This record gives sequence, C-alpha cells and structure tokens, in this order.
Amino acid sequence: MKKIIMICLMAVIGFGVSGAMAQKKQVELKTTVFQTDVDCENCAKKVDNSIPYQKGVKEVKVDVSTQTVTVTYDVAKTNDEALLKAFKKVKVKAEVKEVASK
Repeated sequence: MKKIIMICLMAVIGFGVSGAMAQKKQVELKTTVFQTDVDCENCAKKVDNSIPYQKGVKEVKVDVSTQTVTVTYDVAKTNDEALLKAFKKVKVKAEVKEVASK
C-alpha cells in the first residue's frame, strides 16, 4: 500500500513540475518603422546582416523603395534607442517614423 501511495505522490509531483516548466513567460513585442537612407541593395544587405542579430530582435523587413526598415522586437531586451545605435554602427542614418505595439 505504501508503494502505491509513493508512486501516486511521485506522479502528482512530476506532473506539477512539468506543468510549471511548460508555462512560458509572456513576451511583449513592439514594432517600429524606421525611416532610413537605405537606397540600394548593398545598403539593405548591411541592415540585414546586422539588425536581425541585435539582442531581442524578432523580425526585420527592409523596403528599399520607401527607404524604411520595420523591426519587431522584445521590449524586455531592447528598445528604439538601442536599435538606432545599431543602425549608426553600420553607417545607416535612421529615425523613428512610426511605432505600433503588437
């Protein structure tokens, strides 16, 4: 009888631990459109080779025709100011054009 109770107790504890591990921290994403001086494919490649690798960045879309870069990122890991610095590092002029939270 003790063995059955121990097995049941271990199963209940095991399910509780796995349930706690399955819960994920909710991530708050923000999308910002940056107006840039990206006017050719080489400039777009500079952005594509740097901005997506910034901490917290989830998605980057470069539009050469409108000279905009749309960046979706985790607000707990980065912000617009940090991204502007990242643009500056690759010698791309950028400013915030539009902000929209997801």
